[in-house]
Amino acid sequence: MWQPRNDVLPEDKTSEFKRYPTVTSDMLRNRRERPRKVKMLMRDFIEDSLYNPNYGYFTKQAVIFSPGKPFEFNKMRDEPEFYKQLGERYTSFEDKLDEKDFDETRQLWHTPTELFRPYYGEAIARYLVTNYKLSLYPYHDLLIYEMGAGNGTLMLNILDYIRETDPDVYARTKFKVIEVSDALAQLQTKQLARSLHAEGHAGKVDIIHRSIFDWTTYVSSPCFFLALEVFDNFAHDALRFDPRSEDALQGSVLVDAQGDFYEFYTRQLDPVAQRWLRVRSVACDRYRHGPLLGPRWLRQLRASMPLAPNLTAPEWIPTRLMQFFDVLYEYFPAHRLVTSDFRALPDTVAGTNAPVVQTRYRRRTVPVSTPLVHQGYFDILFPTDFNAMEQIYRAITGKLTRVLTHEEFVRRWAFVEDTQTRNGENPLLGWYKNASVMITV
Repeated sequence: MWQPRNDVLPEDKTSEFKRYPTVTSDMLRNRRERPRKVKMLMRDFIEDSLYNPNYGYFTKQAVIFSPGKPFEFNKMRDEPEFYKQLGERYTSFEDKLDEKDFDETRQLWHTPTELFRPYYGEAIARYLVTNYKLSLYPYHDLLIYEMGAGNGTLMLNILDYIRETDPDVYARTKFKVIEVSDALAQLQTKQLARSLHAEGHAGKVDIIHRSIFDWTTYVSSPCFFLALEVFDNFAHDALRFDPRSEDALQGSVLVDAQGDFYEFYTRQLDPVAQRWLRVRSVACDRYRHGPLLGPRWLRQLRASMPLAPNLTAPEWIPTRLMQFFDVLYEYFPAHRLVTSDFRALPDTVAGTNAPVVQTRYRRRTVPVSTPLVHQGYFDILFPTDFNAMEQIYRAITGKLTRVLTHEEFVRRWAFVEDTQTRNGENPLLGWYKNASVMITV
């Protein structure tokens, strides 16, 4: 057992760690109060912080920005004018929320679907319709699953596009949303009823209020599975390595009687982390753990110096992502995955593949240096190692894939002239330079 040293030597909590019971995020689902006098794996702490039904970030705190009417990019002078208009709409959006319920800690964020509505959603729709007609039409319906649909904007943009451009395909289209947040599931339902235009899609849509990790329905039909900007909020485990033996230790979080957090590492890895390491070693034959890069003798030399840490910096491994691929393999054998996420992020905490941990206070983003923060008030988002993810997805599902940058994907499937400013700049291409797209082929 190992308790990290911080800038100030923390209080020794070893006795409490041995004494307190171990809980999981599943065991905490029905709790209305944040737990105390317990310990849990790091991934369970992150899962509980983000998704607990009673105090989780996404279930209770997060608000998705909606800019109102679509931006008229062709009338803008340049990208700075887009930034200016976006800032004005952000302020107006939050002012209206404050008129109803003033909140200094409102957790507001945006997605490319909202900023570039309807053009981003139409690009996804073109990809779906083209590939459906190439290989599935007319023998199968166009069955679309979307996990984490936010405000429901992407769903509406896709259905609008298909209805307007290809009525025959629209007649065969079914759209199913898998949504873990009760508040967002209700919002998506309201979106379908907000106007006669949107209400026309109601017969096509099924909103399923459930976590994908609780899925038990076998779907034999071919389907497209959309997972856009969701992998970054999948819970990760934290591993540190002994620089001499290169053995892995797994991170846990102790919550004491006062609700303070302490990080511990033990040599006993749970089966999920063990399996991740096994799958990665087979699927990514050339992968070398970030903390163990470089000559072994040099690591051992550094470890032998006075006051040197006896473990490496943490490596954050996406064990929840592996479990998602298991769900696809077991329950959606004929799926085609379309996923987009960030391959790199600024201002991360320490470690390899480390997350950004941030909150908003008085309309300003405040990053912090640890994920051990008050549950529900901080976003915890991870970069995606697309190289490793692609290989592990292939190993688990047996499917082939292609990875593109965000710009490559939208150049291929969007009408980029719709988002071009008068001076030739294009925010749809310029934004999200740090994002990539992976598709099943």
